[in-house]
Amino acid sequence: MEVLVPTDTELLERIRKGDSDALELLVSRYEDRVYNLAYRMLGNREDAEDVLQDTFMNVIRSLDSFQGRSSFSTWLYRVAANAALTKLRQRSKREKSESEFLDDVYSVKEQAHAGVKLTDWSANPINQLLNEEAQNQMDKAIDELPEIYRVVFVLRDVEGLPASDVADILGLSVAAVKSRLHRARLYLRNRLSAYFSGEAQAP
Repeated sequence: MEVLVPTDTELLERIRKGDSDALELLVSRYEDRVYNLAYRMLGNREDAEDVLQDTFMNVIRSLDSFQGRSSFSTWLYRVAANAALTKLRQRSKREKSESEFLDDVYSVKEQAHAGVKLTDWSANPINQLLNEEAQNQMDKAIDELPEIYRVVFVLRDVEGLPASDVADILGLSVAAVKSRLHRARLYLRNRLSAYFSGEAQAP
């Protein structure tokens, strides 16, 4: 006999009526995605666990405010991204400033205009990123992105969300999402070019 899987909307209705089993099912459906998003943004497992807990606590508290104008998953990503950004801003470590980041991006553009060839490390990214060392290099480079670029890159290129969904989650225009994504990709391409050409950069 076919087992009917409840939709998010059905689970939300049951949760509003106090059904704890529905809440457990909803959490199990999305906890890996929320954790992965938080970890990609924060680069720290303990912080990612905190964001995971904060996200679902915020969802429970704000459930009545969810009107269904967007999908539940989009709303959940918005809550998770905000929780991760809050945690990111609380951390004391120095991060690359936006001005430093943009200097790097414009340097890449100048190299391109001058005819300097950058290694196209994205030609076969899936096979390359299966290598643990390569994945670590990518994680470090993502961690260097200023938060406004990191969250766009993680949502769009890591989580694979459409630009329109990313714009909705972050309250940006699609054009702004595409602009930030382009800058993030340029920076990462430059940062990882030597590594993926077999000439790993010194730390």
